[in-house]
Amino acid sequence: METLTNTVETTAIKTIIAQQRAYFNSGATKSVKFRKAQLIRLKNLVSTHEADFIDALKKDLRKHEFEAYATEIGFVLIELKKAISNIDKWAKPRTVPTPLFHFNGNSYVQPEPYGVTLIISPWNYPFQLLFAPLVGVMAAGNTAVLKPSEFAPATSALIAKIISENFAPEYIACVEGGVPESKALLEEKFDYIFFTGGTNVGRIVYQAAAKNLTPVTLELGGKSPCIVDRDTNIALTAKRIAWGKFVNAGQTCIAPDYILVDKAVKDQLVAKIIEYVKKSYGDDAQRSEHYPRIINNHHLKRVAAYIEDGDVLFGGKVDAADNYIEPTLLENVSEDAKVMTDEIFGPVLPIIAYDNMKEAIDFINKRPKPLALYIFSKDEKKVQKVLSETSAGGVTVNDTLLHIVNPHLPFGGVGDSGIGAYHGQLSFDVFSHMKSVLRRTFLVDDPVRYAPYKLKISWLRRLMDWTL
Repeated sequence: METLTNTVETTAIKTIIAQQRAYFNSGATKSVKFRKAQLIRLKNLVSTHEADFIDALKKDLRKHEFEAYATEIGFVLIELKKAISNIDKWAKPRTVPTPLFHFNGNSYVQPEPYGVTLIISPWNYPFQLLFAPLVGVMAAGNTAVLKPSEFAPATSALIAKIISENFAPEYIACVEGGVPESKALLEEKFDYIFFTGGTNVGRIVYQAAAKNLTPVTLELGGKSPCIVDRDTNIALTAKRIAWGKFVNAGQTCIAPDYILVDKAVKDQLVAKIIEYVKKSYGDDAQRSEHYPRIINNHHLKRVAAYIEDGDVLFGGKVDAADNYIEPTLLENVSEDAKVMTDEIFGPVLPIIAYDNMKEAIDFINKRPKPLALYIFSKDEKKVQKVLSETSAGGVTVNDTLLHIVNPHLPFGGVGDSGIGAYHGQLSFDVFSHMKSVLRRTFLVDDPVRYAPYKLKISWLRRLMDWTL
């Protein structure tokens, strides 16, 4: 029975992709007028169903309305508005210089859509991390197969319902399900794959894409460090770290994964983080409507185990029946403990003291390159030292998470934390092949390039030296 079910699912997936390829090849998605109309439709749907999405996110992650709007719905609306306002400009040919030896020609880059794309999104921001790349797909003129996460069932079901009711499957289709459906999708040939998730699954996606030489963007994760220098505003630093770590109960790919703090200010920092956590969520965060839950019991057990890897400075309470883990601070953590090697993806924050900035930088550089890095300091020399001597997908100085909100900054990883970047115009660019075009005229011809060459080589060398 299972084999029969899988066969039916695979057949349906093949049908969807075949329909989308035929639709794309018809040219229907390529006009800018069509793209803009579809983006406006999506924007109206997001606005119309805002309350429904907020309700779904509350069911899946118990997100407060403010957090759901700020980190998911509002984020996507900004991306949509930017794309709608700028698509005419983005889609135009981009003129580039033409060398002198092409004096009777002109050169430009023409963005063109790849074709049939696949977006696989995770459960931690199940709305934002599916719709943000979809904006780029639609703006660039592609079709899309969407695979939302089965671990956020309420949001996944709502997305599938809204997509199926408002877009033809040959243009945008949603495939719900778990690992079997993901595997079936990855067996097929797409023209572009966009994946957000963990590094281990990212490797699987990359290997599957390689079989068909399919280009990919991989938004992965990693251990995002947070350096706190002694020369900083401790109160504001603690407040911003606590917010960045415990928003969405720590289930954020760019959340601070561990703190490296100058030992001279460690105790002050810890005291202020605890103070801010209590101010935000009360003495018992479990009773706060502002504090989300872990997505499911499986992930709760995984995150709760990390608490055993150090001494608890604050927090540590776990309620499996409620998928609740209290905001937790750890110290005396071994460098090779799982909490220091795995991506935590939960509200557990190890704190490690250092003697000097070189020690902190060396600590970071011994590990895979992170998706994000944070440095808090008033000392510009130290900030520049960190920026020049470490590598990360993105950096926020004197705050956390906020580099992801600027649509003019590319968001993506480096090394183990990902391949490629998007947001704003880059979302359009990432789903567009930049086709090079050189146009010549028949008015004049340059006879030098034609055989017989005789003594033309010396003339050619002089010309190229001069023009290049």
